[in-house]
Amino acid sequence: MNGSEKGLQALSLIAIVILSAVVIDLLSEPDQDPEIIYVMVDNRIIIDENYEAEELNRSDVARVASFNIKVFGDTKMSNSTVVDELVDLFQDYDLVAVQEIKDIDEEVPYQFLDELNDVVGQENIVNQTLEWSMVLSERSGMQEDDKNSQEQYAYYYKASSFRPMDNGILYDDSGNDSFQREPFLARFMVLDPSGNDTGTDVVFVNIHTKPTLAVEEMGALGEVHAWGQTNYSADDDYVILGDFNGDCSYASYNELVELSIASENYTWLIPDDADTTVGNSRCAYDRIVTSSDLDGRLTGNWGIDERVSNGAVSDHKPVWFDIKRI
Repeated sequence: MNGSEKGLQALSLIAIVILSAVVIDLLSEPDQDPEIIYVMVDNRIIIDENYEAEELNRSDVARVASFNIKVFGDTKMSNSTVVDELVDLFQDYDLVAVQEIKDIDEEVPYQFLDELNDVVGQENIVNQTLEWSMVLSERSGMQEDDKNSQEQYAYYYKASSFRPMDNGILYDDSGNDSFQREPFLARFMVLDPSGNDTGTDVVFVNIHTKPTLAVEEMGALGEVHAWGQTNYSADDDYVILGDFNGDCSYASYNELVELSIASENYTWLIPDDADTTVGNSRCAYDRIVTSSDLDGRLTGNWGIDERVSNGAVSDHKPVWFDIKRI
């Protein structure tokens, strides 16, 4: 055997060894779900726009939305066309965080809950566990200088997908008076498709900032997260969602990347180039920010609901994301 043949034989042996190692590794490792691909944009972590989310059946995920319904009071509630569209929109979600409930009598949130539950038993909805329930805040704007802008927050949820673990609480803003409308925190257990606890509980933080103070109020959301950890548990998963007014004339890109919730400890699901408004404007006012991967249940699947027909329903579109239930 000449030198050339010996060299080829050595290369062949090396290739066999490498190939064998790869095959053994593949056989020894169980199939892994595809991991979400994150990228860093300045200080913020976002999901890579080229990432293809894992294919899951709709029943395998809980779909969570945030929706500013724009002056949601008696006038809007008396408009049956608008209410019918809102009810139809909600049916695609398992939990909806609502902002801008403006009924001073505090009756509209319950009236709308009744409208949501009227669809149970109709058409193809026959399972009573699909009935909607609600966790409702007090009227926010607790400080004397904020009382002219009081609103309520609500979490409407399907009992088949979520179990509330408390009645919710408005952030104690009495010390710094950082918010015109204090954020509303509520803790929920994610349920599996059979209705059992998954062991993953999530604290949702619902926020509607004052537009002209959006940067300052978004800047204080890190303090709200820290406050929540002292009132709940440091191990809880947090999702901050709502109408941040986080774009266009209210917040510049440079201001956004300097926020405390723009650090690498948080993941922004709704990107800066999103359009969450109805009409001619193009602004990413509505955002969803998580403090973790939700025990590995964050799927990377998110979206903007384009079905809002006109400004009479709202000047915002719902934004949403999925939490794995299996």
